[in-house]
Amino acid sequence: MITREIQLTAHVTGAPALGHFTVAETEVDGEVLVRTERIGLAATYLELMRADCTIPVPPWQPGQRVGVTAIGTVIRSDSPELQAGDLVQGMTGWSEHSAGPAGSYVKLDRELDPGYHLGQGPTAFYGMADVAAVGEGDVVFVSGAAGGVGSLAGQIAKNLGAARVIGSAGSRAKADYLVNELGFDAAFDYHDRPVADRLRELAPDGISVFFDVVGGEQYEGALEVARPGARFALCGSLSSQLGGAAQRFPQPDRAAAEARGVELLPFSCHHTPDQVAAWREHFGTWLAQGRFVFPQTVVEGGIEDVPQAFLSLLQGAYRGNVSVRLS
Repeated sequence: MITREIQLTAHVTGAPALGHFTVAETEVDGEVLVRTERIGLAATYLELMRADCTIPVPPWQPGQRVGVTAIGTVIRSDSPELQAGDLVQGMTGWSEHSAGPAGSYVKLDRELDPGYHLGQGPTAFYGMADVAAVGEGDVVFVSGAAGGVGSLAGQIAKNLGAARVIGSAGSRAKADYLVNELGFDAAFDYHDRPVADRLRELAPDGISVFFDVVGGEQYEGALEVARPGARFALCGSLSSQLGGAAQRFPQPDRAAAEARGVELLPFSCHHTPDQVAAWREHFGTWLAQGRFVFPQTVVEGGIEDVPQAFLSLLQGAYRGNVSVRLS
């Protein structure tokens, strides 16, 4: 059948714009045909739109469909593994329909909010539980805490026994949201005052864990107030995402970290089935116990609205995990 998809028109070299995307018609056919209902968005997609992509996977090319995870309903199946009406998830990108082998889709439980399956929980859980190894008594600082990864990472730290969790966000409203709705112990707008000054106020004895998705001044501020032996789980560098490859992911000052006895722990967001299963198990338990909130923003629109939603995400317009529900 003929469907519509979003393709990349040219590699992004600076700031992304609507001109980098186009709506194109294409034919899809395969063992299973799926109508897309929800498309997941993440800031990391921007890196895949660059010719000098630093993520260890092939970047998207001009003329190629963009996007990663999507959820939809099977409308035709020639496989006994899936039936028409099944809700499935696949790595099918920004398209109104997709098709492929039954094995390329995962059948989902309709009772669980589709947004959960599109969220960044495995990244947050792996980084906080396995990389940073948060436990009883830790004082944790999460940068970019109102975003898809940070909003989950802070709650994970609390549930793993952290004594105090502090978050930074891009506005006072988002900082209040972290405390009042997500259970952070404290939060601040990083625009107000130097990050190190705010952390000294909120963590006078220093921090023992830093979960970083921003880099830049927030990394430097965290380093100033880190306790000896602190663990820094380095997940991203959003503050420099518009520069060249070297500027987008600057190497942290390891000498300064070593001088303070800080352990730098950069990690990748590619996850094993065991890591995904661990997140799902803990999330299900904490949610049932009322100890967890799944923060998300659902944008309503057609396939042609997905690029603008992605640009708005990069500009900090949303809270939590972001997806587009196709109308």
